[in-house]
This record gives sequence, C-alpha cells and structure tokens, in this order.
Amino acid sequence: MPNSDEIRDGQRKAWAGLSAGWEKWDSIIMDQLRPVGTAMIDRLHIAEHQQHLDIASGTGEPGLTIARLAPKGHVVLTDLAPEMLDIATRRANEQGITNFETKVCSADDLPFGDAAFDSVSVRFGYMFLPDLTRATAEFARVLKRDGRLCSSVWVKPEANPWTTVVMQAIESETVLAPPDPDGPTMYRCAAPGYLSALYEAAGLRDVAEWDIDVELVTESPAQYWDMISEHVSLAVAALRQVDDPARERIANRVIATVSTYEEDGTVRIPGAARCVVGTK
Repeated sequence: MPNSDEIRDGQRKAWAGLSAGWEKWDSIIMDQLRPVGTAMIDRLHIAEHQQHLDIASGTGEPGLTIARLAPKGHVVLTDLAPEMLDIATRRANEQGITNFETKVCSADDLPFGDAAFDSVSVRFGYMFLPDLTRATAEFARVLKRDGRLCSSVWVKPEANPWTTVVMQAIESETVLAPPDPDGPTMYRCAAPGYLSALYEAAGLRDVAEWDIDVELVTESPAQYWDMISEHVSLAVAALRQVDDPARERIANRVIATVSTYEEDGTVRIPGAARCVVGTK
C-alpha cells in the first residue's frame, strides 16, 4: 500500500493532467457545484475583514467568492497541483479579484501559523486527503478561536447518477479494482457522521451536517460524455484501462442512458453532497 507521500505525488500528477479539462468545462462545473459553495459560505459567516483559507481549491471556489465577500480581508487558495491554482489565478484576474494569494502545499502539513485564519473551507477535497485525522487537526490548528471549518463531500454513489452512469458503462467493458475503503476515493467520506467524528476528534464544537442536492446540466447527452470523460477523476482513470473500440462502446452506452435524463433539449442529472461545519 502506498504511503502518504506516494499518494500525494500520484494525486499531484493526476490533477495536473485533469486541469485542462476542468478549465475547459469550468462554467458547467461551477453551475453544478454552486449550491454547495453557497451553503458552505452561508455557514462560515464571512465578514468584510475575513482571513480565509481554502483547501484543495482547484480552480478557485469557494475561495474566490469568499474573497469578493471580504473586500478588506484576504483569502489563501491552496492545492497540490500548481496547474489548478494557475487556473484559479486566471479566473480571479478575469473577475478583478486581488485580495488573494495561492500556495502549493499539502493539507496535512500546512505552512501557516497557529490561529492564522477566521475560517477554513474544503469543498470536495476531504475524501482525497491521505491522512484525514492529521489534516483535520491541521485545519483546527490554523483556525482562530470561534473560527469555523466547513467542508463538503459526496454522499453514496446511488445518490449521484451523474457519476455512476459513466462508471457502470465502463464496468461493462472492464473489471475495475475495488476501491480501498480507507484510501482516497470519491465516496470515502459518504457515511453520515463520518466527517463529524473527525471534527469532534480535532476538538471542534457545535458540529452539524446537512445534505445538499445538485444537478449537472449539459446541452446534450454527447456533451455530458465529453465533459465527464475529460474532468471526473474516477472516469478518466478508468477509461485509461480500455482500448479505443471499448471506449466507443462505453460512450454509446453512456449517451443512450443519459438520454433518459433529457427534457426539452437539456440534460439534467441529479446528485447529492453533504456539508459539515464546526467551530473551534
């Protein structure tokens, strides 16, 4: 089993490879994930002088939105992959956001002092962290007293057909190794209470969790396939295991299945996430 450093090295390379797909499909991804970011921000109680840390920022959200809400504050966007943070910087420049900086670092070894931030966000990054206990302790360490940590993860696969549609099609063509239940995977933190227990073990109080519905909207089944096959880490990794004829059969099967979600020329596929908040 790979150690934490080996996992991080692999993730860094994987997300660097996915960065072009994330930038290409940015508007669709942001529309899908916006309800989760909005719910997280609401619980973080952002003030105009907020000092905020965004973990696993990817292309910049919810950190950039928080920066707009805290014009006299400062936001630090962190990620393992500098390529993703480069996209975040371009997005910030396009929006005229200047009260931010980026930092390439690991979530379980943060290069910041104790009690440095008013709030911390982790949108869909938690489940990929090699050492969840250590990372949560780091998030709590850099929070000021009464500061808040809010994160989001995906709930069970059955509630997220926007990913299971393509994964089931891939599994019809190849045998995928079962995920390590204790290793970084998309649904690792899906169980109710999983993140809450980590929060409480790190000394956070007033911990609460709630579910948020999302919807992936594309112009057509074909656009859904193009998007999913270029930016979802599970699908991209699995598709590398099949040859071109099998990939074409998978695409045809996915497009046919996704057509059942099409209405009035638009594809709408549901999903569900869980948000968790706690206070230091």
